[in-house]
Formats: sequence, C-alpha cells, structure tokens
Amino acid sequence: MIEVQVLFFGATADSVGKREINFPVQDDLPAEQALLAIVEKYPALTQHKLLYSINQEYALGDEILRDGDEIAIFTAVSGG
Repeated sequence: MIEVQVLFFGATADSVGKREINFPVQDDLPAEQALLAIVEKYPALTQHKLLYSINQEYALGDEILRDGDEIAIFTAVSGG
C-alpha cells in the first residue's frame, strides 16, 4: 500500500466536508482506479462532473500513482 494526498476544490470540498485527505491505495494503481475508490468512499462526489490532476498536471487516468503523489479533484469551471 501507498498513500496519496487528495485535495478537494470548490464544490467537491463542500461535498466531502474537507479540503484534503491522505488516502491509501494499492501499489501500481492507475489514477482512474484511485478516483473510483475515492468516489466510493465519498459518494456525494457523484453529484459532480469531476476533473482531476496528478501532481498538478491534468490526468488521463492511466498514470500509475506513486507514494506521496498529489491528486487534486475539482469540477469543470465554465465562464462567459
């Protein structure tokens, strides 16, 4: 097992009730699988269309997580 830091921004922080957590995941887990595990633990996140980044770069989902990586979860922002 490894541990990643998860940061929640905007509406996702409101849904979870926290701005950041440490979250244990399996070794060599793809980012997309970690996101599914986080949503399973915090089902209120399903209310949102989620975007996420790994170590401050937009994630495609196939990135393999390493101990201490940072996952930022946020919602799409629209402007006009």
